[in-house]
Amino acid sequence: MRVWPLLTVAVVVGCAPAQEAMDDVARAQAKGVVTPIVERNFPGTNATVVSDCVIDNASAGEILSIAQASVTGVDERTLKTVSDIIQRPDTINCVFRQGVFLFPEASNNG
Repeated sequence: MRVWPLLTVAVVVGCAPAQEAMDDVARAQAKGVVTPIVERNFPGTNATVVSDCVIDNASAGEILSIAQASVTGVDERTLKTVSDIIQRPDTINCVFRQGVFLFPEASNNG
């Protein structure tokens, strides 16, 4: 009788590294989609930093949706998802903490 709870724990613990690896792959694929979008829409910024902040502030569902675009192609839904994430206060704060301005010309005027 006690074998089932232990077996369940062993299976769950064994799945954790696989899940983490899948998350890492999805995040890398999503970043590959986000970076060119950032480069195109925010020229002159450090797209790598902005992309990291976007991915770090995206939900798991958003990451999977964006990652899917690496296979199916970027569409309006992908662009809207990335735009929505970029506009979140936590994403903006992340970018700012890294010393990156989304509108570099604005930082030179002031």
